[in-house]
Amino acid sequence: MSEHVYRDLSLNGLWKNNPALVQLLGLCPLLAVTASVVNALGLAAATLFVLICSNTAVSLIRHVVSDAVRLPAFVMIIASAVTCTELLMQAYAYELYQILGIFLPLITTNCVILGRADGYASKNAVGRSCFDGAMMGLGFGVVLVLLGALREVFGTGALFADMDLLFGPAAAGWKVVLVEGYQPFLLAILPPGAFIFTGLLIALKNRIDSGIEQRAAARREAPVRGSKRVRVTGTIS
Repeated sequence: MSEHVYRDLSLNGLWKNNPALVQLLGLCPLLAVTASVVNALGLAAATLFVLICSNTAVSLIRHVVSDAVRLPAFVMIIASAVTCTELLMQAYAYELYQILGIFLPLITTNCVILGRADGYASKNAVGRSCFDGAMMGLGFGVVLVLLGALREVFGTGALFADMDLLFGPAAAGWKVVLVEGYQPFLLAILPPGAFIFTGLLIALKNRIDSGIEQRAAARREAPVRGSKRVRVTGTIS
């Protein structure tokens, strides 16, 4: 039973109920800061950390906090986790912290985090709540990084630029130039490009889901081969 629950949580967070592609939550930072992979990775890591911390804390106090102060308590927990994230990023990735700007503190109001805290963590045990936060954070982060990669490739013709902002000087040479002399495609980097690529990712996921459902329906409707036993009742004259 436990393995089945964790498998469902993984599938929901990464695919079936993905926060960015299915629930369409947290679109403001997703569209605003995903002009490059490094920006997307920074926000994804911050969101993942906050989701795990907030889900765990909310689950721990679920039997203590009354309904009257439940939501304010959840917001305080999330805000505390976001503050810790900001302090860590200021200490170890200050330039990236400046680039992400207001979108780091805005994680506090991210509907993904508050929704999981109220909808799942407040009703389930600590282990499951922590795992749910990790899977939802990973699902959100994968879409962030994929969107950042697409926009960076189409916008600049390169990939993994400025990775030293997150991983230090050792990552300064990680930039991969895919097309020499590429003419920048500004639409991909600007906010309208974020909407276009997000829509394409949602359409691709829906197409994959539709194909899976069609194949499953075809298997259910396929005739059973081989001999069939026929039962005859009554009197044959």
